[in-house]
Formats: sequence, C-alpha cells, structure tokens
Amino acid sequence: MGALTSNRKRGDECLSLNSAHPSPYSQNFQISKRPRFSYVKQIPDRPILSSNSVASRVSRYPDIKPPLTRVHAPCRTGKFGFFSNREDSSPKARGVHEKERSGVIMGSVLSFHLEKAKSRALDTFRYLNKGKEVIELDEEVETDRVSEDSSIEEVLAIEEDDRERPSVVDYVQELDTKMVDCGPQGTQPSASSVVSDLTTLTNGPFKVDSAGKMLDSLSLNREVEVPSVVVYKQLLESVERRTPKLEHLHSQIEFNVSKLSLLESLRPQKKPVKVVPDEPFVAIRKEEMAEVEQAFSSANRRRVLVTHENSNIEITGEMLQCLRPRAWLNDEVINVYFELLKEREKREPQNFLKCHFFNTFFYKKLIGGKSNYDYKSVRRWTTQKKLGYSLIDCDKIFVPIHKEIHWCLAVINKAEEKLQYLDSLKGRDTQVMNRLAKYYVDEVKDKCGKDINLSSWKLEYVEDLPEQENGFDCGVFMIKYADFYSRGLDLCFKQEHMPYFRLRTAKEILKLRAD
Repeated sequence: MGALTSNRKRGDECLSLNSAHPSPYSQNFQISKRPRFSYVKQIPDRPILSSNSVASRVSRYPDIKPPLTRVHAPCRTGKFGFFSNREDSSPKARGVHEKERSGVIMGSVLSFHLEKAKSRALDTFRYLNKGKEVIELDEEVETDRVSEDSSIEEVLAIEEDDRERPSVVDYVQELDTKMVDCGPQGTQPSASSVVSDLTTLTNGPFKVDSAGKMLDSLSLNREVEVPSVVVYKQLLESVERRTPKLEHLHSQIEFNVSKLSLLESLRPQKKPVKVVPDEPFVAIRKEEMAEVEQAFSSANRRRVLVTHENSNIEITGEMLQCLRPRAWLNDEVINVYFELLKEREKREPQNFLKCHFFNTFFYKKLIGGKSNYDYKSVRRWTTQKKLGYSLIDCDKIFVPIHKEIHWCLAVINKAEEKLQYLDSLKGRDTQVMNRLAKYYVDEVKDKCGKDINLSSWKLEYVEDLPEQENGFDCGVFMIKYADFYSRGLDLCFKQEHMPYFRLRTAKEILKLRAD
C-alpha cells in the first residue's frame, strides 16, 4: 500500500510526469478525503534502479503497445482498390458509416441465405413427383436480367389438390414486401427470418403455383412497379433494332428462292418413265411363226400370197422377202401396211386417232414438175368420194418420204398444230416441211374454200425418237413411227425390237389384218 509523501520536491517531480493532473501543492488543489492507491507492476527483465530517481519510477509502467486493428466490421474498399479506415469525427458521419457497414453485413448474409433457399426450392420442385410429371429446370437461372428478345413467358404449373390451401403466390408477395419495400427508416430483415420464411414456404402447407413467379419474387434486384409505358418502349426499341436484320434476311431469302428457281429451270428435266403398252408387243404364236416361215421359203417366191382388194395390191413371196433380216422394205409392203393401219382405225375408232396415210408415191408426185411442186397432180387423190371422209377432218396425216436409199416420215399434225419430221438417222429437210405446209393450205382452200395461215404452226424435227443403228432398218422404223403415232403412243421401242417387228408385219400382211 502506498501513501502520499510530504516532500514537496518529490511530489512535484513525480506529478510533473503527467501534465493533465494539477499539482497537489497548487492553490486550487483539493485533497480527497479518500486517498488513491496505485499498483505498479514490476518487470523482472528490467534492472532495478533507485527508487529516489524519476527513471526508476517511469520504468515500472508497461511498454506502450500499438492499438489493435478493428476486426468487428469489413473495411470498405476505396475507388482505386485501397482500404479506407478513415472515420469522420462527426456523430452524423459516424452514424452513416455504421449504417453502411451494417448494410454490407446484412447484404452478404441475405444474399448467401437467399441463394441457399433458392437452390433448396429448385431441388424441391425437381424431385416433386407425387403422381405428377417431373419437370427438369436449368441449373443457371438468370433473375437479374430479362432478355430483350424474349416474348414468351414460361410457366411451370403443378396441379393443386382438391383441398383448399393458401396459395404460395400470396405468401411470396408478402415475403417480397418484407425484403424490398423497406423505407429509409426501415430495417432489413434478418437472415434467420428469411431462412425461416423460405423454409415455411417450401415445407409448409402450401402448393407451388409457378416456379417462375417464386423466383421472380425472390429476386433482390427486381424492379418493383415498373410503369407499363417503360416496358412498352423497351419492347418497341428491341423490335426496331431487329427490323433491319429481318429485312436483310427477307431479301436474302427472296434472292435464294429466285436463284433456286433459276437453277431448277436450267437443270435438265428428268424424262418421265414411259409405260410400255402390251398391244404393240404381242407375242407371235407358234402356228403364226410357222406360217411366216412358209411364206419366206423359196418355193413361194413367184406365188401371190395375198391381194389387198381396196388398193388392188398383190403381195408375192418375192415381195415379202424384204421383211427378212437385213433387207430393205419395198413400196408394196409399205403401202399395204398403211392400208391395214387405216382399216384398223375404221374397225376400232375408239382406240385409235383419226388419221390418213398417203402411199409412197404421193410425195414423188407432189414434187414433180418444173417448179418441184405440183398440187394439181395430186388434187384428186383426196376427194370425198374416193376417201369417204374429208382430209381436213383428220387429226394426223402421214406422208412417207423416200430419199433414194433411206426412208423418213413427215406428219401434218392438225391436233397439235405442227409439222413433224421423223428420221431414224436424225436428219432434217426443210424443203419437205415447206412443201407439205403449202400443200395443206391448197388442199383446205380447194376442198373447203377457206384460206388458212400456218405461220403459227410449229416445225418440229423430232429428236427424242428411236434411232437406227444399222443401214437396213430405216423402212421398219418409218412404218413403226406411223403405227405408234396413230395409237396416240410415244415411240417406246428400240433397235432391238426390229426383228420382232419384221416378223409381226409379215404376219399381219399375210392375214391382211393389222393388230
């Protein structure tokens, strides 16, 4: 226990160390009735000095230690990344700093518990499969931002039970009001209250109406009561931004469509599959084949095998020899066959086109004379009395053309208003087409008294036709062109069919009946 000393000099020296306390020997100093005692801790590491010196008394006090760093609140980061521990001395400023620190603490805690509650809510929705469809949600849900181009609101609804229970939307709105609608004097809700509310929301007696509504209501950064005009302006701006892109895409689509149509027009068209009819390719029976072989025998060369009454043409065994392989067809066989085709049409008019078949001497007679055209020489060939019908009523008129050693076929196609030229060697002859056109004009004027103009008719040199691959089947190709055209069929035969057509023509001539 210490006591005050009576030595004035020592008292002044001792008390002079602390200028904040007045000297007890001053006039204004009053001695307390209860004396004060001070305990000075002696440090064993320091040397013991004389108690009469000032240094010995000062050495008994402990060393001054620097103040401890404050750890009860996070330091605010400055603008350039430096920590600022500056505190304003004014009470108002200190209150503002304390409010900011508490806001940071509360924001961090609330954000942590909010994200935790969201994950729990999502897990609850994902595994809620009590007799209902399991709905998988994306792991990353953006609640802070709404896409400008989004025009569809996705709502994941879960059916409610028959029992009436409070809706979770009302509870979420109440929770959102607690978290967002805090005024300047309000306080943020504690983390424990938010967690407890969310626990009650997920585990309590509530039914989830919409996961999207709950997540939107739990967002801390969601704007509350955004005016509809602002939303409309934002949507309008997004539409205006997309309009140039849409116009550019539309122009590109139109360009590509036109380009595609152009390419399709340039692409060669596929030929339709021709259906080969059975009538032109009827098999020859054995007895018919034997009859043809008998007619080809040398014993019948000078014998008249058949006589066609209407044309008065006699077919001998020698004439029929032209239908044997590698032989050229003669005029008699061609003319008799054309007469048989005309009789077939009269016999079955419903199955064949109305046609006229000139014989092989018609074109030679027409181009006779000095000017290589003489209509008067063939004028009486087509009288109504001789034919029994008018030439201008026919759909097609077939004219065989003989060029020394090659047969071709010309067609006056009234049904399609065109003049056709068919050559098994793909040849062309414009003179034949011009002379036949002139003949048809003169024929109509002579028989009907009408002047017709064929300038609108088309001159067609048929390209898509069976071609001759040897030097002796041109006559067979020519008569089969007329046969198929009179049937109204496409020319669906080939070079390989020529042996069959030779035998079939011989059979039909011997029977004087074309099938």
